[in-house]
Amino acid sequence: MNSSTPVNISAQARTLAKDLLNFIDLSPSPWHAVEQVSQQLLGAGFTQLDETKAWQLNASKRYFVVRGGASIIAFTLGNQPITKTGFRMVGAHTDSPSLRLKPKAAYETDGLLRIGVEVYGGPILATFTDRDLSIAGRVTVRTATGHAIKLLKFDDALMRLPNLAIHMNREVNEKGLKLNKQTELPLLFGESAAGIEAEQQFLAYIATALNIAPQDILTFEFNVFDTQKGRFWGANQEFITNSQLDNLASCHAAITALLNTSNQDGSNICALFDHEEVGSESATGASGSFLADVINRITNCMGMSEEERLRALAQSFFVSADMAHAYHPNHAGAYEPCHHVMVNKGPVIKTNANQRYATNADTAARFIALCERAKVPFQQYSHRTDLGCGSTIGPILASGLGVASVDVGSPMWAMHSIRESAGVLDHHYMTEVLRTLFSA
Repeated sequence: MNSSTPVNISAQARTLAKDLLNFIDLSPSPWHAVEQVSQQLLGAGFTQLDETKAWQLNASKRYFVVRGGASIIAFTLGNQPITKTGFRMVGAHTDSPSLRLKPKAAYETDGLLRIGVEVYGGPILATFTDRDLSIAGRVTVRTATGHAIKLLKFDDALMRLPNLAIHMNREVNEKGLKLNKQTELPLLFGESAAGIEAEQQFLAYIATALNIAPQDILTFEFNVFDTQKGRFWGANQEFITNSQLDNLASCHAAITALLNTSNQDGSNICALFDHEEVGSESATGASGSFLADVINRITNCMGMSEEERLRALAQSFFVSADMAHAYHPNHAGAYEPCHHVMVNKGPVIKTNANQRYATNADTAARFIALCERAKVPFQQYSHRTDLGCGSTIGPILASGLGVASVDVGSPMWAMHSIRESAGVLDHHYMTEVLRTLFSA
C-alpha cells in the first residue's frame, strides 16, 4: 500500500512521537539508551536478571537482562507451552553512527585543546560540522573495592568542528565537503591552560562532573552527540527530526509495544543489541551469543529438552526492525523506480536477493498479515541494483537461530546524518504492528 492521500496525525501518534524524541534526547549513547529502557522495564514490573547467577523463571512473568551495559533483552513468558506458540521476537540496535573519543583524547595545538576522535560506523561526517556538540558515555572509576562504572552526559555544548571558510575552500559547494579522518576531525574543546598537560585538563573536567579525583579515572568510552533537542517540523508538524532515529526509533517502538501487550498466552522477546553499525561481531552484538544464551536459559528453566527447544524455535518468528530509506524527490535517481517508499505511509518490508535482509516471500506475507490485523498500511523496498545495499541484524540472527525472519523499518530521510528525519505517523504504525505481533 502506498497511497498519496494526505493523512491526519492523531493526538495519540503525536504523543508517542513526543515520547520518542524525549527518549532519544535522554539517550545520547548506547549505554544511556539501555539505562532508559531498564528504568522503563523496572517501572512496569519487570524483574532484572543477572547472567552470573542462577535464574528462576515462571510462566506469566516478565524479565530482562543487560549485557555489557549497551545491549538488553526483555522477555515475557506466556501461559501456553513455548513448543506450541514459539517465541515472537523483535530485534533492533542501540548504537548509531557517530564519533567516539580515543582513549587518550586530548592534546594541545597552538594554545587550543583538541579532542581526538575515531569514526564509529558510517556517519555523514559533513553533518557534524558547525554543530553544538557534547559527549556522553561511561567512565570506569577506581573504588575502595576495585572499580565501578558511572554514566556521564554533558548537557552543555562542549566541543565543535568548525568548517573552513569558503574563502579557503572555494570548491566546497561543487565538490562537497571532504574531511581527513585523522587530521581534520579533531574537535575544538577550549583554550589550553599554560603549564598543564592537555590530557590532565580533560580528565580534570570529567572528574569535576563526577565529583571524584582525576587520578581515580581508569578508563572511559565517550560518544559525540548533538545537543540540539529533537522536534516536530513540517507545514502540519507531521515530521520529526533528531539524532539517532536510526535506530533508537525502532528500539522505542519495540519496547513500547512490549510494555503495552497484555496477552499472556504467548512468549515474547525484545532484543536490543550494540555494535550493529560496526558489524555486530562482539559479545554484545547480534553476532554474539546473547540472544541464543537467553533462549537456552529460558528453555532450561522451563524444563524443556533440546528437542523441545528446537521445536519452539521452529514455531518462532523474528522481526528485525531497522530504519528504511524514504524516497527523496531531490535525488530521484538514487532509488529503484518501483520501490519509492514514502514518509508517513507505513512500515517498510525490506527485501534483497543477496540476503542483505532476512525477508523472504513467506515472512513478508506474515508481516503483511500483521499489518492488516493492526490496520496499518505497509510498503515494500528494494535497493537500486547498481548501489551497494546495507544490512541489518536480521540475516545474522536468522542464520544463527534458524528462525523465520523478516526485515522491516520505518521510512526516514538523511540516514546516518547527525540530524535525521522521519514521520510522526510511521512511528505509531510501527509500534502498533509490533504490538500486534506480541499480542498474537
